[in-house]
Amino acid sequence: MRNLKLFERFKSTQVHAFTTQDSPSTSSNDSLRMLKFLGHPKSKSRSLLPHGFPTTDLLEPLLESYLKPIDLVESLSNLYRRIESSSQSETSMLYLEQYAVLRSLGDAKLLRRCLLNARRHAIDVPCKVVLSAWLRFFRREYELVGVESMDCNGLATECPKTSLTHGCDLNVDDEGCECSTVCEDDFCSDDIKISRADEFSGLDEVSDISFCVGSEKAKCVRSRIAALSRPFEAMLYGSFVESRTSEIDFSENGISIEAMVALNIYSRIKRVDLFRVETVFELLQLASKFCCDDLKSECEARLAASVTNLDKALTFVEYALEERTTLLLSACLQVFLRELPQSLHNPKVMRFFCSSEVKEQLAYLGSECLFLLYYFLSQVGMEEKLTTEPMLILLERNREFARTNWQKALSLHQMGCVLFERKDYKAAQFHFRLASSLGHVYSLAGVSRTEYKQGKRYSAYKLMNFLISNHKPHGWMYQERSLYNVGVEKLKDLATATELDPTLTFPYKYRAVMKFEQKQIKEAFEEIDRLVQFKLSPECLELRAWLFLATGDRERCLRDLRAVLSLEPNYVVFGGKMRDDLVEALTAQCFEVESEADCWVRLFDRWSAVDDIGSLAVVHQMLQNDPSKNFLRFRQSLLLLRLNCQGAAMRCLRMAWNLATSEAERLVYEGWLLYDMGYVEETLTKAEEAISIQRSFEAFFLKAYALADKNLDADEVSCVVQVLEEALKCPSDGLRKGQALNNLGSIYIDLGMLDQAETAYKNAIEIKHTRAHQGLARVYFLKNQRKEACEEMTKLIEKACSKAAAYEKRSEYCEREKAKEDLDMATTLDPLRTYPYRYRAAVLMDDQRETEAVEELSKAIAFRPELQTLHLRAAFHEATGNLSLATQDCEAALCLDPNHTETLHLYSRSKDQASSIDNTIFGLD
Repeated sequence: MRNLKLFERFKSTQVHAFTTQDSPSTSSNDSLRMLKFLGHPKSKSRSLLPHGFPTTDLLEPLLESYLKPIDLVESLSNLYRRIESSSQSETSMLYLEQYAVLRSLGDAKLLRRCLLNARRHAIDVPCKVVLSAWLRFFRREYELVGVESMDCNGLATECPKTSLTHGCDLNVDDEGCECSTVCEDDFCSDDIKISRADEFSGLDEVSDISFCVGSEKAKCVRSRIAALSRPFEAMLYGSFVESRTSEIDFSENGISIEAMVALNIYSRIKRVDLFRVETVFELLQLASKFCCDDLKSECEARLAASVTNLDKALTFVEYALEERTTLLLSACLQVFLRELPQSLHNPKVMRFFCSSEVKEQLAYLGSECLFLLYYFLSQVGMEEKLTTEPMLILLERNREFARTNWQKALSLHQMGCVLFERKDYKAAQFHFRLASSLGHVYSLAGVSRTEYKQGKRYSAYKLMNFLISNHKPHGWMYQERSLYNVGVEKLKDLATATELDPTLTFPYKYRAVMKFEQKQIKEAFEEIDRLVQFKLSPECLELRAWLFLATGDRERCLRDLRAVLSLEPNYVVFGGKMRDDLVEALTAQCFEVESEADCWVRLFDRWSAVDDIGSLAVVHQMLQNDPSKNFLRFRQSLLLLRLNCQGAAMRCLRMAWNLATSEAERLVYEGWLLYDMGYVEETLTKAEEAISIQRSFEAFFLKAYALADKNLDADEVSCVVQVLEEALKCPSDGLRKGQALNNLGSIYIDLGMLDQAETAYKNAIEIKHTRAHQGLARVYFLKNQRKEACEEMTKLIEKACSKAAAYEKRSEYCEREKAKEDLDMATTLDPLRTYPYRYRAAVLMDDQRETEAVEELSKAIAFRPELQTLHLRAAFHEATGNLSLATQDCEAALCLDPNHTETLHLYSRSKDQASSIDNTIFGLD
């Protein structure tokens, strides 16, 4: 009723849209109107108001800075075939191409696997160094306090020492790097002074030749020195004068007596780790001059191991470039890259990467390696939202070293995006056109946008019209054309964009703001609510918070702002046009001073209502009240994972790790970070270590979670039950115990212990763990109590704020027509869920409506090409005899997961059938 009154009251209120050119008088009038509307005294509310509200005229979608193939399935299929048939030297860069193509999907785990495969197949040391640093950056390890950039984290593919060895690492066990932990002092014995040969009198062999430097002599063994290289052998045993004398003057060679003594020692014991770095530099010069390959390699390795910080890297890199020593240069680059993103803000490092002279000196590494290097640097720069001159130089280097079409198109498109952000529209358009000429059709969206920004609206419209007419339609095409359209046609384009690609957020935001401007308040909220339910982002929540503030609903505005700051703590809400302490001011107006107990009550209420955004807001408030409660950051990460915000969830975990007050707590958080990367064995190790220090609920829960992720037999599964029972014995709150009981019920189902599972789920429901209704429904279904199962899911639907998953699950227990209704509702609430599409397609296939079945799957594949959906469409193609398309879908699916057994079988079968048909046609049988 309160909301109904709010809408009625709003009908008579004029709201002016946000604009950056608001005059002072206009802003003042807006504020006065809104003060009346908000129903608070002017002095109290004026400071809470933004300068106006969003307007449709200022809304526009971002230009994506990554590759967007016009036919992603075909691109993935092609990539899979090329990877499977590639040579060892080509494979690494093909996986990098896979990474570039798959970035549009936004699947962090899939992207990490691409980088991991690229790293494992890399052969050259510079490439291994770049990819190892990239993997480290991808995990944001630089955010962990106390972890140095050159530390080995136990993962072989990210180990700074392993990266400096030549050859691919296909057989390396990434869950347990065996690199020896060697103290830097062992490599850098700068206090060892070598000045005279008699200090090494313990060396047995008698010297028979001396090298003189000034008045000092270094006594050596002729045969040992001669064995170092052909030039030394010719000098000491050939027709040169030196072969007939016992003293050789080396004063003119620029070598110190200390280096000559070191050469003597090396010739006898083949070690350079005893010498000072300065001495090793001299030995390296001597090795280069006299072609002592083994000595040169040893010196390079010794110097490379000495590069352990930024200062040393900046000192050694100039020498490495002058002497063209690949290993030493790689070691210096490794430090620069493992310090990212901080090193992008270091003037000396950026001067190195942007220097024209350095570009020429780096050329000997090869274009492939240098493209990889500058692709990584520009990628980090774009994530940091850099649009500076040095950023443009990095992108230009990336373009210069690009060799293949995809590399050139990507670098040109990214350059266009950065220039667009700099408002250099003419230059941006030039780069977008070049990228599109290389086959990257999406860059034409950049061309049309720059046309529009230069006042050529009709030209932009014509270009997008041409694109839609000549290519398979994509949601982004209609979204882009809507910017240049007006009235009903604009809304039609937005509707088509949403239909083709519901992942696009701009159409929802535009419609919400438009309806708000037209005083259709309820409809505006329905539009933005629909988006927030399935795709959470700071921008979407911020818009809804803005609308809540405009309608006087401070409490919900505050909830959404807290959720925004949970997703991105440094987010500047309302474009920086609000007072800095807005959240605190709203809190003071919305709530009386709440005790910790009050907050827990509200958290339980939101948690049991399956209101993840509301729960997130309460946790944010509790952390704001008492930042020392670190376990709440872990809860925050769990909520963010439920909301499919993996990046934000991992950031919360890293923060929890940083602020952990005990080793046991830190081990648990480290275990979850490892689990997220797929390192199950390492996760188990961390859990066991934590339990050995302190038997806690979270340590046991982590262990149970990791164990359940393994392929276990019945006896091993029963171990998971025991671990969860141990967890339940430890102190914890009802929220976590409810989750443990829920998981326990799931394990009981796996063991066929349905009565025990039913008890576990009912116990979870008793302590308000609402999601347990889903598990209990599963138990009833397995007991052939279909009606009870359906009723149980209905209870979940009635209680939960987020209902899409519940409708989807209930469909499994309903009759066919009711199941279809539930799945249609699930699609309405969350169009990104692909199971409803697969179910509807299967029903159509059963009804022998093959074409419609394939079209239903194609709708989902167009915006989310998942493995299961591709596999099912391939099976449909096979069933209808379209073997070429079946093969293509299989290859695309295997590009996402090359080890998926069912798809491998289907792929093999489809190829065999196609081959058999070809043989029959050409009479080869």
